[in-house]
Amino acid sequence: MESPGDVCCTEEGCSSSIVLEKQVFRSKVPESHVQLACSLHYCAFPLNGNELCILNTADDTEQQPLHLTGHHDSITALAFGSKLSPLLICSASRDYVIIWNLEECTKKVLRGLMPEGNIIGTLLGMVLYVRFSPDDQTVAVCAGNRIYMLNAKDESILAELEGHLAPVTAAEFCTWEKNMLISVSEDRSFKVWDYCSGLLIYQSAVITAFPLLSLFIDEENKQIITGCADGQLWIFSLNSGHQYRCVVRIDVKREREKFYNKMKKLGHLDDIHNTSKICPTSNLKDKETVETTFPVLRIEHCDKSASLCNEEQGFIPVSARFLWIGTSTDLFIINMANFELEAVLHYSDFSALSIKFAGSCALSRTTVSGKVFCLLTSMFENQIALLEVNVAALLRSQEIQPLGSGRENSFLVVARCSLLPTSPLFLKREKSKLVMKGVKSPIKDQPLVFHNKIKSSGYTAAPQMTMFSPKTNTKQSSSTSKCKRSCKRRNKEEYPLAKSPPNKFQRQVTVTDKSTSVCCVQYSGDGELLACGLGDTTLLAFNANLTGTPIVYSGHDGAVNSVSWSHDNNWLVSASEDRTLRIWSVRSAEPVLYLGKEHFHKPIRSAQFYYMDTFILLSCGAEFYLLRYHLDTSKDEIKRYRSKSVCKSIQKFPMASTVEISSLSAVNDFYSYIVLAAGSNRALEVFDLNVGCSAAVITDVHSRSVHQICQNKGSAFSTQHSDAYNLFLTTAIGDGIKLWDLRTLRCERRFEGHSCHCHPCGIAVSPCGRFIACGSEDKCAYMYEMCSSTYSHKLTGHTESVINVAFCPSSPQLTTATLDGKLHLFLP
Repeated sequence: MESPGDVCCTEEGCSSSIVLEKQVFRSKVPESHVQLACSLHYCAFPLNGNELCILNTADDTEQQPLHLTGHHDSITALAFGSKLSPLLICSASRDYVIIWNLEECTKKVLRGLMPEGNIIGTLLGMVLYVRFSPDDQTVAVCAGNRIYMLNAKDESILAELEGHLAPVTAAEFCTWEKNMLISVSEDRSFKVWDYCSGLLIYQSAVITAFPLLSLFIDEENKQIITGCADGQLWIFSLNSGHQYRCVVRIDVKREREKFYNKMKKLGHLDDIHNTSKICPTSNLKDKETVETTFPVLRIEHCDKSASLCNEEQGFIPVSARFLWIGTSTDLFIINMANFELEAVLHYSDFSALSIKFAGSCALSRTTVSGKVFCLLTSMFENQIALLEVNVAALLRSQEIQPLGSGRENSFLVVARCSLLPTSPLFLKREKSKLVMKGVKSPIKDQPLVFHNKIKSSGYTAAPQMTMFSPKTNTKQSSSTSKCKRSCKRRNKEEYPLAKSPPNKFQRQVTVTDKSTSVCCVQYSGDGELLACGLGDTTLLAFNANLTGTPIVYSGHDGAVNSVSWSHDNNWLVSASEDRTLRIWSVRSAEPVLYLGKEHFHKPIRSAQFYYMDTFILLSCGAEFYLLRYHLDTSKDEIKRYRSKSVCKSIQKFPMASTVEISSLSAVNDFYSYIVLAAGSNRALEVFDLNVGCSAAVITDVHSRSVHQICQNKGSAFSTQHSDAYNLFLTTAIGDGIKLWDLRTLRCERRFEGHSCHCHPCGIAVSPCGRFIACGSEDKCAYMYEMCSSTYSHKLTGHTESVINVAFCPSSPQLTTATLDGKLHLFLP
């Protein structure tokens, strides 16, 4: 046995604060492909073939491991029991499967006696994996193509599971389902068993072209995670009704390259290790010639608690679960909420480590003083090494912040500081002419007498024609009064938080006689009306319950790309492919303000009211505009064609390194300085309009350009904590949905399960902030909970792809829009 070698700092950047090699053991025979075991305070490994060595990791002094003998053939699989007292360990070889009581064995050794184990299996064949049941009463032994269920107390076979076509590489017990066992095999499939009756519950198809080597059951998310020999992670849902569907596939090698490329772009490589050693882009070709495979040897829970939100603050927490992924060359920490790498420990970057290529790997589930123990066996040499990894130091050394962001100046959606006088949002006191290029200003009336001491002739005063003034004591129309009464009634009612999400089909409405796509949908803030922009140039406004005849707004010459309500619910702004923008009055079918093609060189992708209806935001090409407007609905009897509504461009904001802004989003229901813009370069840029410039850039948000940014804007009928409004969603074709936190500019969760490969399917957040709805190409809409990556409800009954969704702000109802021009209403 070699003495412990401390990892020291070298010129390559190796740091003892991250990883420490505690002990190294040399075996007489190779131990490269065996199942190792780690518990809270112990680790177990074979030595010299048939000796079982158990090392106490809680003892900091250099010590000899406990040697247990009883096998004649080489030990190939080890596992600790589920309970800490008594702590059991199972060792398996071709000849025997033995259960050892660690406490009794230790006592016998101290008394100078030979410890003995309990043989529970004999001559079962080549054993690759063993696992205790949660109550330690049963042991699953994977020998060849079969799984033997053995009694942990005596030598008896309880069940024999047959069905795999190749050696079974791993098997795990499902803790929340009684008698359920899941196994993976070199036949590239997984199977679900009732191990008491020996029945096969489910068998998957062939998943990949490479053997499945490792298996982990995520109890919190009710998922199984399996790793194969080419570095792929496959995650399947075990929720009832999901039928073992694949949630996501993760290419660990590709994620490692993306992780290093992101660090290189942001200039963080020099803070970690030598660039030539760690960055795949600098030395990847040389590594690829050596690294022909990238097997996932072990998947284990990483004891690192993380929460996006605090439940005591008043809104739903979005917790993240972290896993260790052990491969032949690296240890990874992966975030199972967003399926992204948090940190990478590359063995070759630490020159003092004895093992550079691992054949087997085991990790302890729980950290002790912030550190985790890792047991490795060498692939090419007869060595076993025990490593101590400082999890916090590893994560801290590779923490990535987007460009322009920092802990000292994190962004908040809700305005927390006063408006700067230099801000483009700052309105001057003097009355300025709101004139845009190409719009003439009406001539103001001037007084005939300009001397201050001489009394004016009165021409500057407003004409006093009371005989023609409208009556103010007339009764309101029935429809208007009903609407106001309804709004007052709803303002007293809070959005129901305890109810289930709207998932039951209520009715279907066809918007037009001809089949046309519904390009955009949005509810008014009071929840009374639903605006729909169609591909046939029409804009419609339905009642919230989709009954009655809709209001038709016509005038655009192209598909309506965007529609948005004002905060006071009196105006609608629409943008079209015809490069025009129109503002409509809800009570009239004519536009109050019109901006023509002469103002915009490209189609307007997004348009909305902003800053409590003070401005209009719109995106055109690679820029977005901040417009100041004035709406005047009065008509000149002589010049009826001439509108008195005017508009002025305050400032244009270009998005860096992009051809076109694909999505734009800002909050209008309260004062906010933040504007989010996504471009065709797959980046997302945060603009602070209080400062009047770009403040941060998130690169590679999705694998394709973002087609929608959806902020958690809440509702006037629901109450959320102010920090909840810092959450926003992005979605892209073929890359699912990502949840981001504006305070950290990090992806906190990823939602997969819906189909979006050709059409840009829309997303929406419920007013309570608990649910996410999205469209899908499989003629369904999906409902996710904010704290779970797997969908909770699947809304069927559509006849075409669902491309848009919208939550009602005042009541729990959801409207979905399809590619063939149909609206569907769902209620709880």
